[in-house]
Amino acid sequence: MLTRRKLLQSAALGVVSAVALTPGPATAISDVTSEQARAIAKEAYIWGYALVDDHRIQYSYFIDTTNPEYKGPWNTIGHNTRLYTPADTTIQTINSDTLYSFIGMDVRDEPIVISVPDVDPARYYGCSLFDLWGHCDMFGTRTTGNDAASFMVAGPGWKGETPANIKKVFNMETTLGSAAIRTQLFNPGDIENVKKVQSGFKVQTLSAFLGRPAPTQTKVNFIKPLTVAEQKSSLLFFNVLNNLLQFAPTHPTEAELKARVAKIGIGEGKIFDPASQSPEMKAAIEQGMADAWVDISATAKKLDTGEITPGDCYGTRAYLKNNYLYQTTAIYLAGNAQPKEEVIYPFVALDSDGKPLTGKNHYTIRFAGDKLPPAKQFWSITMYNLPQRLLVANPIDRYLLNTPMMPNWAKDADGGYTFYIQKVSPGPDKEANWLPTPEGPFYMVMRLYLPSKEAQDGLWKAPKPERLS
Repeated sequence: MLTRRKLLQSAALGVVSAVALTPGPATAISDVTSEQARAIAKEAYIWGYALVDDHRIQYSYFIDTTNPEYKGPWNTIGHNTRLYTPADTTIQTINSDTLYSFIGMDVRDEPIVISVPDVDPARYYGCSLFDLWGHCDMFGTRTTGNDAASFMVAGPGWKGETPANIKKVFNMETTLGSAAIRTQLFNPGDIENVKKVQSGFKVQTLSAFLGRPAPTQTKVNFIKPLTVAEQKSSLLFFNVLNNLLQFAPTHPTEAELKARVAKIGIGEGKIFDPASQSPEMKAAIEQGMADAWVDISATAKKLDTGEITPGDCYGTRAYLKNNYLYQTTAIYLAGNAQPKEEVIYPFVALDSDGKPLTGKNHYTIRFAGDKLPPAKQFWSITMYNLPQRLLVANPIDRYLLNTPMMPNWAKDADGGYTFYIQKVSPGPDKEANWLPTPEGPFYMVMRLYLPSKEAQDGLWKAPKPERLS
């Protein structure tokens, strides 16, 4: 039973703890110096950002039934039957190429089974399976084909047998996660066909799949998430992280890291209360968060210039090798994403002179006929405003240029394409090749679905926008 002091702390911090978790009292940090606390806070922030930001999205999609973007409860499937627009604001840098189906995966008590129908071999689909850390595994067109099949997703402690009619088992590191199924839309008139494909997607608990009694369900309430802006500076970031660590068992490679961050009150079952800290210690931890953002911003610049690519920042733990800085930077900029074998995401943030893009200028971006983006499936270039990184409202409701639009584009003499990147129409004869911008800062993200090996390795480079005089 919680003491009155703990109840007051929980109310002050906005804490709603899991039934299985009884937090200890918040305590002042006393066994490290302020300099040590600053360094640990920086490390803990970069390490924990993916967990905290993923909770923000999961809370909107699977927990908060009042949210206009709510998809449904855990272990059910919610379909988007339209493309994303600027009205969708939960996920930054969302695509508007494919229709989505979402699953909030709760595998604390038992695995779940995701079943898919036969999908036309010409139509791409891919199911991304994300744990709370943002590590991604896949099934779909590239990895398992388009035949009907069932796939099982299990938590880190599951030891049961695999049913004979399960094509593949995926073991998550965390007991909560999410799945995003992308289904290709060939053109606007194809949307009813995509809805038919979506209607064949099914999710069940393993017990329901086998027709057996369900195990006792462990009930859980969830801590209220922070907004993207609050995540950048609020010390309550660490309290949200503490609450979420109950769903993320310690990975063997993180044992030493978790021992370090525990020195400043970070760990499962702990409460991090800023009011319990001395002014000196509170300032040190705030500075550690600021230090983290210095490194994140520097890494973002490397993505802008192409020194590193988004393909370096997404994938499994084995692929990322615990590079939390790369992963956190990419998640902040573009959310969770798929590994580079599935999709690459060249960022287009600077013009040919190395200057940031802004709607105050007019640009062209040209793809020569022999240098179109090398994608086996399809490619696109999508507009996002800054700093929000959301789709941009415009008079023609066009948020991207992609392969299905190709029949309408005006070709250059060599068979390539020149696109007009500007706020106002370039004129009726060029409007098919126009991607509208916001008034202020923006950036664009390319997507190459099933990219060539050259593109995966960063040898193919997206052209830079040329600023018109």
